[in-house]
Amino acid sequence: MATSSSTTTRELILDAAEQLFAQQGHDNTSMRQITSAAGVNLAAINYHFGSKDGLVQAVFQRRVAALNKERLMLLDALEAQSGSEALKPSQIVEAFFGPLVRHACSSDSSRKAFVPLLERSMSDPGGFIRAAIIDEHSEVLARFKQALVRALPDVPEIEMIWRFHFMLGATSYAITGAEVLRSAMSWTGADDNVADPARRLLDRLLSFLLGGLRAPLPEGACITQANPPA
Repeated sequence: MATSSSTTTRELILDAAEQLFAQQGHDNTSMRQITSAAGVNLAAINYHFGSKDGLVQAVFQRRVAALNKERLMLLDALEAQSGSEALKPSQIVEAFFGPLVRHACSSDSSRKAFVPLLERSMSDPGGFIRAAIIDEHSEVLARFKQALVRALPDVPEIEMIWRFHFMLGATSYAITGAEVLRSAMSWTGADDNVADPARRLLDRLLSFLLGGLRAPLPEGACITQANPPA
């Protein structure tokens, strides 16, 4: 019974914090506001998360965990359908990046909390949110890397890791930096009125990512597969 109560309290705090972060940003949200919204005292937040930074990290980590669960479900389904055949690179890339783009483009309030935290993780890669990315991504990245290496056997593993790194950066910027670019370039156009902006963005993004994934190897790259240093 104690475990159930503890879990409920933790989720109440996370839900309240995420909603407040979406409304006014995590930097402008006080611990007092979070405790009031969650109906708990400060000791409960300190018990479950240690500090405000720990709470911010947990909010981000919970959203990443949900995205990764969807990614693995999509990859499992694709591999079950393909049997012994390697997947198409386009299937793998969409299974990984599709959930992120759809969430970032949704009207869900969690999106308004998640995207700024994702942007912060990009601008401060050595910061405290980095631990959440490492914890939640390790298993998922290994699975997707394995699928990509199998799908593109002519691309050495070290090159595949670099290309996946570039794809992560391009996608993160696509969903966090578009408004800045729109303002700087006085960007207006037909895309403002598309029926499914997430699908439009994903199609455009996939075309770009797959072009980079299949690009010729850089001069001097070794074709022999080799594991990169740990």
